[in-house]
Amino acid sequence: MGNFVGDIVICVLLLLSISIIFGTSEVIKLFTNNGEEVLKASTYGWIIRLCLNLLGYATVLLPGCLIYKYVRYTKYIQRGGKGCIPRLVHSCFMGYCETGLLDSPTYAPNAPTHVQRTFAQDALLLMYCFFGLQISYLTWGYLQEKIMTQKYEDASGNKGQFQDSQFLVFVNRILAFLMSGLYLLIQRQPQHKTPLYKYAFCSLSNIMSSWCQYEALKYVSFPSQVLAKASKIIPVMIMGKIVSHTTYEYYEYVTAILISIGMTLFMLDSSDHKNDGATTLSGLILLATYLLLDSFTSTWQNALFVDYGVTSIQMMCAVNMFSCLLTAMSLFQQSSFSLIFSFMTTYPRFIIDCLLISICSASGQLYIFYTISKFGSITFVIMMTIRQGLAILLSCLIYHHAITVVGIFGILLVFSSVFLRIYCNNRLRAIRRRRAAANNIKH
Repeated sequence: MGNFVGDIVICVLLLLSISIIFGTSEVIKLFTNNGEEVLKASTYGWIIRLCLNLLGYATVLLPGCLIYKYVRYTKYIQRGGKGCIPRLVHSCFMGYCETGLLDSPTYAPNAPTHVQRTFAQDALLLMYCFFGLQISYLTWGYLQEKIMTQKYEDASGNKGQFQDSQFLVFVNRILAFLMSGLYLLIQRQPQHKTPLYKYAFCSLSNIMSSWCQYEALKYVSFPSQVLAKASKIIPVMIMGKIVSHTTYEYYEYVTAILISIGMTLFMLDSSDHKNDGATTLSGLILLATYLLLDSFTSTWQNALFVDYGVTSIQMMCAVNMFSCLLTAMSLFQQSSFSLIFSFMTTYPRFIIDCLLISICSASGQLYIFYTISKFGSITFVIMMTIRQGLAILLSCLIYHHAITVVGIFGILLVFSSVFLRIYCNNRLRAIRRRRAAANNIKH
């Protein structure tokens, strides 16, 4: 019989857990009218929407967790077996099988070729990367703020505002998944050895951080959000100190304090949200959650790069695959697709904005990988810091955000601290390299 009984148990676990979650979701939707009544009545209605989203994600994650426990304790994989279920289980929980999902089995790495570029070629390539990143992410930021804060108008002059942040996350991820998947089909990759379930962790944190990012625009201004992104260094340092007992240089503490001061000056002086303390609190909670989840995403992805040697495109494809699966299931469970389709037919301009924002998001991810591979992470960080400054400027010009002299000083203090941190970090690395070279000569 082989693994026939095991296959049946896996199918039962899958169907039973999905049925229970769907039933729970329907009960919650029945009592809250799909969360709409609570959302309209409360400033903190985003909490209900978040719970509904998490319930949707659990439709995928809970069956996966139960199957993982069953496979582990019954030694399902060790017993062997043929068919699609054993192969899928092996790929998800063990990784490295002869028919990798994200690799080319006949792949043979080419001998490394180091072509010396001229100064003119370097300059042109740098300009290409710089403008590619700026155009992609500045357009993405403009559309992000437009979709979440501005009202659309139909042919009759009626206005409506889009509210479903999760659909924007889904739209951004699906094109990135398709583009990276197409690239994997065209360009051969080394064998993929990572168990697929490991991508679910950073995928979940990634879509939740993106949801918080979009949702925060309902409560705080776009410049506040961009400045919070520039302050991501602070939660990263805190987490590193608590979890990993990482030691930091003095300049890192100084710049972190300066960034905190600059961020505080800007947020306290922002005239956009002085009218509602609860609204501002919701925005700050969402921004803080975004920063923590985004920090976890990058840390987890870095661990996968180190442990399994996964390529950037394989990472992009796998993470976006899980992101599409999780968000699509949650949207389907909340019956959001029909409402969104109705909004699209009423306001056709929204369709164009969705297509553009997904194209900008996907192309931006490709530019990130390409820029880092050609010029390194320091150059990339500088480019993205410049982008954040330009994003604030464009947002203020287009959407007329009022910023006083104190707010401008706060912005300058944050970005000056970021550039100072980059300079000190690069300088310290250069000094350490020289010392290491001098020690090697002595020995």
